[in-house]
Amino acid sequence: MTSDNFLDLPPLLSARGKVTLPGSKSISNRVLLLAALSEGVTEVRDVLLSDDTERMLDSLQKLGVGIERLDTHVFRVTGCGGEFPVKDAELFLGNAGTAFRPLTAVLALSGGSNGAGGHYTLSGVARMHERPIGDLVDALRQLGANIDYLGNEGFPPLEIFPAHLDDAAHVSVRGDVSSQFLTALLMALPLLDREVIVEVEGELISKPYIEITMAMMARFWVVASRQGWNSFAVAAGSRYKSPETIYVEGDASSASYFLAAGAIGGGPVRVEGVSKDSVQGDVRFADALALMGAQITMGPNWMEARAPEGGRLKAIDLDCNHIPDAAMTLAVTALFADGTTTLRNIASWRVKETDRIHAMATELRKVGATVEEGADFIRITPPQSSALSTQSSIDTYDDHRMAMCFSLAAFGGVGVRINDPKCVAKTFPDYFSAFASVTQAVPVIAIDGPSASGKGTVAGRVAATLGFHYLDSGALYRLLALAAQRDGIALDDEAALAGLAGRIDIRFEGSDIWLDGSKVGDELRSEVTGGYASQVAALHSVRAALLDKQRSFRRAPGLVTDGRDMASVVFPDAGCKIFLTASAEARADRRYKQLKEKGMGANIAALLQDIQARDERDSQRSAAPLQQAPGASLLDTTALNIEQAVQEVLDRYQAK
Repeated sequence: MTSDNFLDLPPLLSARGKVTLPGSKSISNRVLLLAALSEGVTEVRDVLLSDDTERMLDSLQKLGVGIERLDTHVFRVTGCGGEFPVKDAELFLGNAGTAFRPLTAVLALSGGSNGAGGHYTLSGVARMHERPIGDLVDALRQLGANIDYLGNEGFPPLEIFPAHLDDAAHVSVRGDVSSQFLTALLMALPLLDREVIVEVEGELISKPYIEITMAMMARFWVVASRQGWNSFAVAAGSRYKSPETIYVEGDASSASYFLAAGAIGGGPVRVEGVSKDSVQGDVRFADALALMGAQITMGPNWMEARAPEGGRLKAIDLDCNHIPDAAMTLAVTALFADGTTTLRNIASWRVKETDRIHAMATELRKVGATVEEGADFIRITPPQSSALSTQSSIDTYDDHRMAMCFSLAAFGGVGVRINDPKCVAKTFPDYFSAFASVTQAVPVIAIDGPSASGKGTVAGRVAATLGFHYLDSGALYRLLALAAQRDGIALDDEAALAGLAGRIDIRFEGSDIWLDGSKVGDELRSEVTGGYASQVAALHSVRAALLDKQRSFRRAPGLVTDGRDMASVVFPDAGCKIFLTASAEARADRRYKQLKEKGMGANIAALLQDIQARDERDSQRSAAPLQQAPGASLLDTTALNIEQAVQEVLDRYQAK
C-alpha cells in the first residue's frame, strides 16, 4: 500500500533477477562540474537524474554554463575554461553535499589572484545548514578566499565575495570529518596559477572517494599527485580540458542493496554497471558480503550475489573506512547474520544527510535488534527468533540511504512500512520499482465474493492443500461484532468500535478461532452475528483499524484470504485474485443446508431474502463496496461442488 507519506513493503520470500544501475551520484556531479570548468565541449553520458544532480545542473546554468540535454541521461556541457560568465548569483543546493562543497571551493577561487571572481550566496535545506563546512572554509581562507557565514559559524549558508588570492603555497585541511572538503580543494586548485600543496590533518576518511576525485580529474587532463594520504598537490599550469565524451559508471553504493538482497534472499541477483575494476570504493561492499559467507561472482561490467551454501550469513567485525555509504547496507544485512556484527571507523555517518549512526540504531531497534552505538562504530545483534518483530514503521530522516537500506528488512518475515519513500529521489528515484523487480513477496490468493458464496470454505481448503496460512476476513468483522456486544459498545459508535478493533486479539488455529484468549463457537456463524458484522464492516474507521491486523496474517510460505475487499484494498498486490460468486438461490440453498447440518433452524425463503438484501447493501456502501477487483478473475460456482471450485482456484493459482 502506498501514499505520499509511506510505502508498505510486503514480507519477502526470495530475491532473484537482474538490475541495471543508475549512474553514480558522486561521479555524475564531479564530472558535470569538471566539464563546466574545462576548455571545450563535453558529452556526458549515463548521468544520474536525481535531486542532487538537478541541483548541480541548475546551479551551473545559473552561473552561465551552456548545458544542453541530448537524451534522458545525456548532456552536452560547454565549458567556461575556469571562468564562470555570471558573476552574481544565488544558488540553492538542497541537501547535495557533492554539489555544495565543490561549488564553494570553485566559486571562492574563481578569478585567480586578479580579483576577477564573483559574488555568490549558497544555501540549502535545513539539514544542509546543519552539516559542517568550517574546515573547508578555513582552508580556502588560507588561500585568500573571501567567505562569510550567513548563519551559524562553520555552517552554511555562505556568502562568497571576489577574492584577492595570495601566493600561499601550502594549505591544510582536516581529513577526519568529510572527504568532500579535500575533494573540493583538489577540484578547485587548477583555477590557480601556481602549485599548492594540501596537507591533510588527522586520518583521512572515505579514501575511495578521493580516488574517485583524482580519477575524474585525470579524465579531464589534470593530474593530482599525493604522498601517502597526507599530502596532495596539483602542478602549476594545470588546466581542465574536455575528454569530448565521458561515461558515468553505475552507482556502486546503490549496487549494495541488490547484492545484499541476493545474499539474504537466495539469489542470484546480478547488478549491471559496475565491476571489480570500478573507480568507486563501494564495489568492495561485495568483499564484505563474501566475508559474511555470501557467494560473489563478477564479470566485466557486472557483479552477482547469492546466499551462502549453508543458507545463513555470519556476523563480521569490519573497518568500514573504505565503504562509508555501503556500510549502511551491512548494518541492515546484519539482521540476517548469525552473531553480532560490528562496523567500525564510520564517524563520517554523523555528518551526512542525517546522523546516520543514531538513525540506524533507532530504526534497527524497532525491528527487534539489540544495538550499541559509539562515536565511530555501531554493533548489531539480530533478534533471537529468525523472524523480525511485528511490522515496523521505519522513519527515514529525509535520507535516501535509510529508505533503501531498510527495504531489506522485509525479508524478516513481516512487512515493513517505509515513511517518506520519495526521499530516494536524491540518488535513485526508481529504487522501489527496481527492488520489486528482483524480489518475490509472500504469495497471496485473495478470494472475494458476496455473502454465502462459499468463498470461506473454498479458501480454507485451498490453504490446506497448499500449506498456506488462512485468513477469514469476514470472521474478523464477526468477531468485532461479538466483542462489541460483549463490551456493551453500540454498533453505530464508530470511534469506540475502531478502538476496540485495534485492541482485540484474534487467532486462527486450524478450524478453531480464538477471541481474546477464548475459543469462539457456532455463535460466530449465526445470521444475527452476520447482520451485525455487515453493519460494523460499513464503517470507514473500523475497516482502517482492521487493515494492519489483516495484513499481519501474510507470512511465509503464503496466505489464502477471503472477503469482500481482499483483492482491492487489503492485498492489492495479490498474485492471484478470484471473485467467487453463485446465484442468490444457490447461495441460499447452501446456507440452509449448512444450518440444518448444525441442527439450527432455518427458513430458505427468509435466507434468500436476507442474502438479496445484503448483496444490495454491500454493493452500495461507501466503505469497500462489494465489487470485482481489477485483475480478478470471475468464478461462478452455481453449478460446481466444493471440490470442483477448489480445484479451479488451484489451477488458476498455478497458471499465475
